[in-house]
Amino acid sequence: MLRLATASLAGTAIEFYDFFVYGTAAALVLGPLFFPTISPLAGTLAAFATFGVGFVARPLGSVVFGHIGDRRGRRPVLVASLLLTGASTVAVGCLPTYGAIGPAAPLLLVALRFLQGLGLGGEWGGAVLLTAEHAPAGRRGLWSSFPQVGPALGFLLANGVVLALSAALSEAQFIAWGWRVPFWVAGVLALVGLWLRSSLAESPSFLGIDEHARVPFAEVVREHWRLVLLTAGALSVGYAVFYAVSTWSLAYATERLGVGRGVVLTCIMAAVAVKGVLTPLAALLGDRLGRRPMCLAGCAATALWMFPMVALLATGEPLPMFLGFLGAMLSFITMFAVIAAYLPELYEPRVRCTGAAVGYNLGGVLGGALTPIVATALAEQGGRVPWGVAAYLTAVALLSLGCFALLPETRPVPERAAAVEPASG
Repeated sequence: MLRLATASLAGTAIEFYDFFVYGTAAALVLGPLFFPTISPLAGTLAAFATFGVGFVARPLGSVVFGHIGDRRGRRPVLVASLLLTGASTVAVGCLPTYGAIGPAAPLLLVALRFLQGLGLGGEWGGAVLLTAEHAPAGRRGLWSSFPQVGPALGFLLANGVVLALSAALSEAQFIAWGWRVPFWVAGVLALVGLWLRSSLAESPSFLGIDEHARVPFAEVVREHWRLVLLTAGALSVGYAVFYAVSTWSLAYATERLGVGRGVVLTCIMAAVAVKGVLTPLAALLGDRLGRRPMCLAGCAATALWMFPMVALLATGEPLPMFLGFLGAMLSFITMFAVIAAYLPELYEPRVRCTGAAVGYNLGGVLGGALTPIVATALAEQGGRVPWGVAAYLTAVALLSLGCFALLPETRPVPERAAAVEPASG
């Protein structure tokens, strides 16, 4: 289990590195480089729109790779998704800017971002299911949390590379070529990930399926559509909060408040590092207390914290900003530490790869794709303290709270293990 969980963690970290490095670049440099003919605000919005394209592609990736995962196995998904995401990320780093090739530059940028999202849409389902379906029922939350640490590591690595380049290069050098280096690093990381995943064993739950779904997505839509919509709505708050902190806050603090890029990145990275460290602990609590109570508590905490977080961000001071981000990340991980066990337990094995991944990534469209764009527009309409952003995030948290309230508990316990185990692998 330790070897399997570590390989899943490493692969997930690498793929989320690819995804996050684009978000950081979108907040800092992609607007003027690829959309120079419009105003700075419109350029930032346009860059965030290309960022959102990756989220739109993720549910499609869930359908494509979910079909492979439910028909051919979880393991092939891990290899194919990693190759696609890594190759498209490296290509972004090689892409000529608007000044070199004109309107073709932003069009190619959108196409590559779409491919990134397509690959990541398959990654989460494959990595989480391979771990969750190998794990013993009583510790499924703990072992499944390892892939959930991957996004934190990927974020820290992506922003650490950007931070190091920002410190080592002048502003002119960073804009001229330095921003490309993090994208090139993705190629090396993808090779490492492929090596780690080359010897993983197939999931016992998949091997035990007697009759595979012929068209898994069709079966999910026909028989589990309500569950997919509820999980998408429930997970939207996690995406909204994470990308409000990691992407919108970075752009807002540097452009509107005049805070140094390195200062904001350090505050965000410190909060995300704490989140990553505490993820297994929160998952262990999920094994003891249940998945649904943890998710409800995380949603409630998020709804209560968004106004204080925005107020702390608006100070422009490092310590208050860090505390605001930290509170948001702690609320976030209370939910998302247990999601890797919760979603697979909600779906039967024959359509699990498709159902869990589609629900997870639709939540990304609702929360992750829209939040940087909506928050940037709302902040532009307000004063120094963007209360409209806080109200928006609070509303998303309340929506997710309602969706989680309608979902069942799935944690296997001795007295009902026989009833739960067939659906939870």
